[in-house]
Amino acid sequence: MALNNTYDARLQQETALGAGAQILLLALLGPAIGMGPVGWLTGLAFAFATWAVLSRAVHRSRLRSFGPANRVTLGRATLVGGVTALVADSFESAPPVTLLVALTAVALLLDGVDGKVARRTGTSSALGARFDMEVDAFLILVLSVYVSTQLGPWVLLIGGMRYAFVAAARLAPWLTAPLPPSFARKTVAAIQGICLLVAGAELLPAAASLAVVLLALGSLVWSFGRDVLWLWRTSRTARPAPTRPARELVPSGR
Repeated sequence: MALNNTYDARLQQETALGAGAQILLLALLGPAIGMGPVGWLTGLAFAFATWAVLSRAVHRSRLRSFGPANRVTLGRATLVGGVTALVADSFESAPPVTLLVALTAVALLLDGVDGKVARRTGTSSALGARFDMEVDAFLILVLSVYVSTQLGPWVLLIGGMRYAFVAAARLAPWLTAPLPPSFARKTVAAIQGICLLVAGAELLPAAASLAVVLLALGSLVWSFGRDVLWLWRTSRTARPAPTRPARELVPSGR
């Protein structure tokens, strides 16, 4: 019991260090860009929420070590928190686009690193996979909020689709069934961040940025639609055959 408590204390220290790194990043960004109160409050809220949720998940998972892959993901979460603060601050003042693009680009580049680290070190876990997925999903949501200010609120469909799927699964439990691995699904997920980053960087003409984001949305709709159809068909074939009423099992001659 004492050993388990020691492991848990170490894990909680790691999550606390992640929150500390987030606050340090905000302390560096804030004075440099003159961040307003909305950006500060949003960044601090992100740091606290990440620490609280991750601490609870770590405690429930009974991990013996946080692991190098989760540390990489925690570093990405810190960068995502910085992007979140910058996007929130952009509603009050002109955003530092170069800084926002740089933080986002590093977070996207690190997306493939944590998975490789987990496989090479043999530290893959359900918690790590879920942590990675949630960080990715939140970054896409934040980027879609930012790009929606340029192209319109329809861009929010990109960031909100995954959360809508999770909400729908509460009403339709068959949506929670595990999906088979898919390279196409991983590719579509990866290009969402890239397309939103390209549009948010404002390096392309407006028409080109619109086309890029529409491509991202179209591919995402296709990917979700394909998975939902597969889950629906699987749920129907997995249902047990209905039991015939007892009176129908009685021979007709009786």
